[in-house]
Amino acid sequence: MLALAAYIAATTMTAVAVWRLPAVLYGDAHRRALWGCYAGFAVALWLKSPGVINLMNRQPITDLSVLLKHYVSTGAILAILTYVVASYGKTNQEVIPRHVAVARWIERVAWKAAVAMLGLMTVLFFTVVNRSHPSVDFVPDHAGQWGAILYESIFYVYLGASSAVTCYQWTSAMRRAETRLLRIGLGLMAIAMAIGVAYVAIRTTFMWVTLATPLAPSFNHQLGIYTEYMQILLFLTFALGVSIPTTNAAASRWRSWRALWRLYPLWNDLVTVYPDVPFQRPASRWRELTRTDPPMDVRLDRCTQDIADVVEQLRHHASPVLLPVIEEAVDGSTDPQAAAEALWIKAALANAQAGRRYDVPAPALPSKPISDTNAEAAWLLRVEEAYAAASDAQIRELLESAEAEELAMEMEEMAL
Repeated sequence: MLALAAYIAATTMTAVAVWRLPAVLYGDAHRRALWGCYAGFAVALWLKSPGVINLMNRQPITDLSVLLKHYVSTGAILAILTYVVASYGKTNQEVIPRHVAVARWIERVAWKAAVAMLGLMTVLFFTVVNRSHPSVDFVPDHAGQWGAILYESIFYVYLGASSAVTCYQWTSAMRRAETRLLRIGLGLMAIAMAIGVAYVAIRTTFMWVTLATPLAPSFNHQLGIYTEYMQILLFLTFALGVSIPTTNAAASRWRSWRALWRLYPLWNDLVTVYPDVPFQRPASRWRELTRTDPPMDVRLDRCTQDIADVVEQLRHHASPVLLPVIEEAVDGSTDPQAAAEALWIKAALANAQAGRRYDVPAPALPSKPISDTNAEAAWLLRVEEAYAAASDAQIRELLESAEAEELAMEMEEMAL
């Protein structure tokens, strides 16, 4: 059961790191630092998983996974402290708030302390830690051994202090949060760090007690299991906390992705005829939808603008009577305005592909009360649905009707 929980925690933190990967590409320095924390903790959790431990124990250096885990965890801690400093270490107030003073103090000591700590731990690991037998859970397996206790205590002091500082900062930030989701997320992150402080306190106390008074092996084993569950709960709570504030953004990205997926056929048809309109030549549907640059909302905005630009160009390939003919044909349909625009686009596009051009461009399509990109995309999705349903035979019939109407109007003018 513990092994399963360890894999779940490692997989969850890895998923968070992958999900927040755009922060590395588009985010600022403190968002990249926070992503470094996700990635570092994900690697550390995999190094604690039974499968990786068994694999590493086959290497020449006994308990190498322990040392690597501490290296990676320290990097993750430094990343999260960097994020704390970037987020809470600035102020325009004359009297510096306590949380800002704490953040600035962290900035001065964190990196130097980490370098000194890792150097000392590395020396202790290869000199005084008893590594005659590979360990499954390092602390219980080395109970009562002063070398391992000193080695682990150095790391726990750094981990505990960092957890306490971040718990304090996130608790303080939670009280100042402007949205409910952000308050919930910061609260869960603070709870995770509080669990981290308790985890460090229990493990450190246990180690030094075993140095003074040997405890029963069964107690050591049970305490190791209990504290491992605490750490797994810590990471799951942390992952949930960092994810909740971004649920709205994630939902928005998902809606943008779905809109781009559904608009692709219309967009591709238009920009294929007018390849100079888009910034990039159209690729396959999957290639377009799996691009990482630019961001999803920017790509959706470009898509809607490309469609609008091509529609403007299509006015030169549509007769002035085409739209009235189409509006009469779709009168009484479920969504007549969207259907009329879709059929007009498809008919004008057919003329453009056939090389037919009018000296006087057709009037612009009726304007719509659209306020932003999302509203524009929602309208175009309605248009695309009707566009996809239109057959070539229907388009030919509409073009013929428009030509007949135009000819009739010319004959009336000649008669006058």
